Amino acid sequence: MTTNVSIIGLGLIGGSLALALKRNPELIITGFDRSYKSADEAYRRGIIDSVAPSVKAAAKEADYIIFAVPVAATVQLLQEAVTWDMKSSVIVSDTGSTKKPIMSAAQGLIEKGITFIGGHPMAGSHKSGISAAIGHLFENAYYVLTPAENGHPDDLERMKTLLTVTRGKLAVLDAAEHDQMTAVVSHFPHIIASSLVNMLSSQEQGQPFVRRLAAGGFRDLTRIASADPVMWRDITVQNKEQLVDQLDRWLSEMHSVRKMLNESDPDSIQQFFDDAKHFRDNLPSVAQDAAQGALYMQFDLHIDIPDHPGVISEITRILASNEISLTNIRIVETRTDVYGILVISFRSAAERNNAAQVLEKETEYSMQIL
Repeated sequence: MTTNVSIIGLGLIGGSLALALKRNPELIITGFDRSYKSADEAYRRGIIDSVAPSVKAAAKEADYIIFAVPVAATVQLLQEAVTWDMKSSVIVSDTGSTKKPIMSAAQGLIEKGITFIGGHPMAGSHKSGISAAIGHLFENAYYVLTPAENGHPDDLERMKTLLTVTRGKLAVLDAAEHDQMTAVVSHFPHIIASSLVNMLSSQEQGQPFVRRLAAGGFRDLTRIASADPVMWRDITVQNKEQLVDQLDRWLSEMHSVRKMLNESDPDSIQQFFDDAKHFRDNLPSVAQDAAQGALYMQFDLHIDIPDHPGVISEITRILASNEISLTNIRIVETRTDVYGILVISFRSAAERNNAAQVLEKETEYSMQIL
């Protein structure tokens, strides 16, 4: 017996979800996207089995409907969906990164007797669009589900069963709890990273060499500031209350740091750094937890190489001959607190670890996984 899954929005997340679900041969994937080009590419690549002519048509025969569009668009579609013709047994979900606005918008469906279970796959890529879709995007990434307060446990189990083939780590959270935690570990860090970059930009006018010094650790520390500004504008607006609370906490922390610096007590300053180091060092690593966290990250390998012609081409040749793909390669110009000057990024911890093993076997360069 086949099960019909309709995915609304065929970008990176929607396309990757479709590819992951197609591991289950009993699923028929229908896709819809406002961009005919994206929908057509998804069909031609076999990412979906058919293209729906409209959102309503995609929803009509679906056993599962998943909105893989920005949160604001999801909210609008959920409000419109109250009037759609759908199966009474359908489960509706989404992939948005803030859950309270979505759960609120879904109340009309829930009151109508339709099951809604919020979803947030905590995975991403440096690329976007259907052309970047990959079936293993969600592997070892947390996939959070936020069921309605009075939702039936059997429906939650059905949703978990559907998503098992994504190989993500399914977790169930309250929507408010989800938004608070993602504000702490994902949304607020983006604000801090962007603030640091903007501060650097303002200082560059008087100290132009600072840009070159920022090519090392500063660039890595603030990598997330390169994310899509439109997406993060929407996330900031949607999770405003939690972010304001985090900002108040941050300002209080910075006031304490300022006081500590003015007092110039070496013991207090060392304790400040000791506490941070201890907590940071005991955070679960990807290797320990086998799961990605709330922040999209690249998996970096730092390689200490000699400065002579042909070294980089030698390394890329070795990786290519072992069919290992990389997503980025760059040279770090300063070495403060950084192991190595060549940094290679990979899509997954497995690819990075495989690359390290191959390079250790075929070269004498030292390397560090950070």
